[in-house]
Amino acid sequence: MSEEDADSDERDSANRAADDLESVVETVRERIDPDEKERERLRDAAETLTERATAAATELCADADVLQVGSTARNTWISGDRDIDVFVRFPPEIDRETLEEYGLEVGHATLPDGHEEYAEHPYVTGEMDGFDVDIVPCFRLGSATEIRSAVDRTPFHTRYLEARLDDDLAADVRLAKRFLKGIGAYGSDLRTQGFSGYLTELLVVEYGGFRPLLEAAADWQPPVELDPEAHGQASFDDPLEVIDPTDPERNVAAVCSAENVARFQHYARAFLDDPSLEHFEPDEPTSLSEAELRAHLERRGTTPVAVRFEAPDVVDDQLYPQLRKSLAGVTNGLDERGFDVFRATTVADETAVLFVELAVSERPAIERHEGPPVHVRQHAEGFYDTYATDPDAYGPFIEGDRYVTERDREFTSARAFLESDRLFDVGLGSHVETALQNGYEVLVGDEVTALLAEFGQEYRRYFEPTP
Repeated sequence: MSEEDADSDERDSANRAADDLESVVETVRERIDPDEKERERLRDAAETLTERATAAATELCADADVLQVGSTARNTWISGDRDIDVFVRFPPEIDRETLEEYGLEVGHATLPDGHEEYAEHPYVTGEMDGFDVDIVPCFRLGSATEIRSAVDRTPFHTRYLEARLDDDLAADVRLAKRFLKGIGAYGSDLRTQGFSGYLTELLVVEYGGFRPLLEAAADWQPPVELDPEAHGQASFDDPLEVIDPTDPERNVAAVCSAENVARFQHYARAFLDDPSLEHFEPDEPTSLSEAELRAHLERRGTTPVAVRFEAPDVVDDQLYPQLRKSLAGVTNGLDERGFDVFRATTVADETAVLFVELAVSERPAIERHEGPPVHVRQHAEGFYDTYATDPDAYGPFIEGDRYVTERDREFTSARAFLESDRLFDVGLGSHVETALQNGYEVLVGDEVTALLAEFGQEYRRYFEPTP
């Protein structure tokens, strides 16, 4: 084949790929773009809520105002989304206690059947005309750098993006959100540690669209540093750094884990190479069966161990950091005692599980303990005297230039360690530690099949992993 023919084939292949991508994108748009009837229902509901909230707020404080924020305010919501966020802004002269009092009063007046929840401060949430509604009080400030709580930033985010999102970019934001949901990387909650809606919007604006964002992400070299307003004042130790245009001291992507940044890169490349609707559809695996789990364990030759306990009654944003901290403590404790950790995960629902797969689950009755070099006299003599009088120790003897002894191992099995009080020395999350003190069970080997009734999907993901 001539060089000219090769170039022609390459161009044809690129054109076909581009056509395939546009075809997929068009199909996804038809599924996710709200139609006019849906938009009208949302406008009517938002207008009613805003009017109610404004009347109640200005009766309490003449200088209060109300605005709709979030994706439904910025035209970046996906068809089927049912969230309306209404922020009630009060002047900064009032104190925090009064803000909370007024905020709840306005919330209940706007949503008579609503109930109170608490983030950094209380707010009212409820339902109206099929929409999930939050009525949130905040301070009306001159700059996002003056915020008194995280919610005070949100109006600045809305104002910034409203000035930059046209209809085409808003449509591309919807595509990007759906793509991130499809690959399991969307959501700034501490369980997911993914891309928030605001971060997704900023990325689409920064790169100029959905496809340019994918093309850029495919070649990212973390740490990726983006500074839309060229603040140039802050540096963060995160794989993805997007300086908040409204607050130069904040990384919008701080919660986004290295794993989810890498996941986005992987699927950006995969989609550009082979466009498919599957990338926009969340994976919902079937539960792993007991026979399948036993087959995996036999093939792998590892030993699974699990610590199972009643899940602490806290919100996910408190629970999952504590579960991850506890899992790190348990895996370190196992590794330090010679039970080599192969892989580990944590899951929670009604119960919570610290699940660890071990390459080694049983150890000899003795362990080697190296002392200092003999020439370090004070420490060497102390080591020697300690073990020379220990009837259960082998040695001390000299190996190379230092004393060595072989002593009884504290735990010869992973189960023994996990069932002992030493489990509480490894660095557990506070709520997890309390839950464990109230009781837990240790499952080893085939016993972990008992977890499948509650966590069958999660264990299929674990034993049949994908990016």
